[in-house]
Amino acid sequence: MSLGNAPIDDELVARVRTIARECGFDDCRIATANRATHADDYLHWVEQGMHGEMTWLERNQERRCDPREVLPGCRAVICLGMNYYPGSSSANDQYRIARYSWNEDYHDLIGDRLKAMDAALQALGGTQRYYVDTGPVLERDFATDAGLGWNGKSTVQIHRKFGTWLFLAELLTTLPLVADSPFGDHCGKCTRCITACPTQAIIAPHRVDARRCVSYLTIEHKGAIPLEFRRAIGDRIYGCDDCLSACPWNRFAQLSQHAQFHARAEIFQHSLSDFLGFDDETFRRVFARSPIKRIKRNRFLRNVCIALGNVGTRADLPALEVARIDADPLIAEHAAWAVEEILARNI
Repeated sequence: MSLGNAPIDDELVARVRTIARECGFDDCRIATANRATHADDYLHWVEQGMHGEMTWLERNQERRCDPREVLPGCRAVICLGMNYYPGSSSANDQYRIARYSWNEDYHDLIGDRLKAMDAALQALGGTQRYYVDTGPVLERDFATDAGLGWNGKSTVQIHRKFGTWLFLAELLTTLPLVADSPFGDHCGKCTRCITACPTQAIIAPHRVDARRCVSYLTIEHKGAIPLEFRRAIGDRIYGCDDCLSACPWNRFAQLSQHAQFHARAEIFQHSLSDFLGFDDETFRRVFARSPIKRIKRNRFLRNVCIALGNVGTRADLPALEVARIDADPLIAEHAAWAVEEILARNI
């Protein structure tokens, strides 16, 4: 039996993998379109409020739990991985930015590749919906079911070849694709990711309270950073890699072949105090192609002030004093906190 111009079974899956490779993806696996394995856990997690201000996770919950609710006739989930590892060297030793945002926004880069892959699959007779961290799909469940690594205790997906440095994307499709087998959980007794978390956000294996997570606090959280977490944030000004970096599977990690993920000099040539001098226009120019742009100037400078409060010196006080009277109260409040912290250290 065929679907449009599509071949069947193994030949069709091989064709899909070839298309994925030609579109620049580093791995491609297939999962059956069913209700997500941990759908009930997700619903309970949201019910407990552990998603914080990420209110979109409250909407369309049943659609998020079952891809067949998103795409009528969906038969499979094509799970894709792209290695983004830019290396272990810090691009600037004064502050840390999560590696995934060292250069271009992965949503844009991967979105273009998904669009191309969708067009190729349409030629095979399939109808698709595709997402890269943007749609109602519990992507890590399907990636795990497909054998595209497994979900670690930190809830980060781990790949046997790329470690934790992997972007996930997926195409829901009506094509009759044969599912791959799971690879299995290979974390064993290791709890390094849990120990590494600076704010103890991983409250149990496979359970993260987003409200405590540095990535959530510095990116998704829109207001003032709670005092209890400010010192623990340290020198991190956008996201956090600690639970990812701690994973021993990263010994297999390879540098990404995608140059767009390697550190962009324009982002890292500035000091923390330099950032405080950014007006809206400068912020938009420097971070024009970066995911950092989405938190806008006020939240970014909020984060910079936190870092200065933790690692800054008296030499940074003049810039902080200017920020202390910024028209945006979010910046002003955190600058005032940073000044007090530096003076208390007397350095």
